[in-house]
Amino acid sequence: MMKRKHILLALAFVAFAPATAVFAQNERNESLIQSEKNGWEYEVRAGVNIGGASPMPLPKEIRKINDYSPKFNGSIAGMMTKWFDCNRNFGITLGLRLEEKGMETAATVKNYGMEIIDGGQRVSGYWTGDVNTVYKSSFVTLPVLGAYRLGDSWKLRAGLFVSYRMDGEFSGFVSEGYLRSGSPIGEKVSFTNGQTAAYNFSNDLRRWLWGWQMGGSWRAFKHFTVNADLTYGFNNIFNADFHTITFAMHPIYMNVGFGYIF
Repeated sequence: MMKRKHILLALAFVAFAPATAVFAQNERNESLIQSEKNGWEYEVRAGVNIGGASPMPLPKEIRKINDYSPKFNGSIAGMMTKWFDCNRNFGITLGLRLEEKGMETAATVKNYGMEIIDGGQRVSGYWTGDVNTVYKSSFVTLPVLGAYRLGDSWKLRAGLFVSYRMDGEFSGFVSEGYLRSGSPIGEKVSFTNGQTAAYNFSNDLRRWLWGWQMGGSWRAFKHFTVNADLTYGFNNIFNADFHTITFAMHPIYMNVGFGYIF
């Protein structure tokens, strides 16, 4: 008897589960349709950030960029746009983006502010020679953008963003050169013939960054978009009380990727 009861319950579940799923799907579709009628548009995006943290303009201390690698900096985002007019030409876009920003560089510098680790001791001064740097950070970013639609296929946007850094690294090593301890005419400490000295400024990275963002989207298909956005950080990636590197470094990145509009 119990076995028969279990079989009946299983058959009932199999019979009603598709109907329940269809009802939920219909309810979801009706919600999206109603939101669309009210001028709302929802999109998910995935992409990569290409760029780096750089001074603007390039200071005299950096004499030559020997190598640069943008690394793979992935991003995922949820965006929603509220259109204000019936033709959907003007609106505002809000979003939440999880992203990585990073780079690897090698440069030749002269009198470059530096604090190296030599024999377990930190030595500050001015470095002349080769510098290798690794920068990478993970952010939660909130953009607030004005949106303008050009026809059925193109959408332009511009505005501001604020980012919270969850983790980060700014480190590397120096080689084939010398450090003037304390000042540009201080005691000379040389590293040649393959000798290196490490440095690490990760604890000096700023938590909050903000800047402007501008970009556009091409609607390739009904639900599929191709996106490109340029971002520029207004403030230095380092804390205000960090003075070892004597110039500000701004995060400048181009994000390219794809999106799906619901």
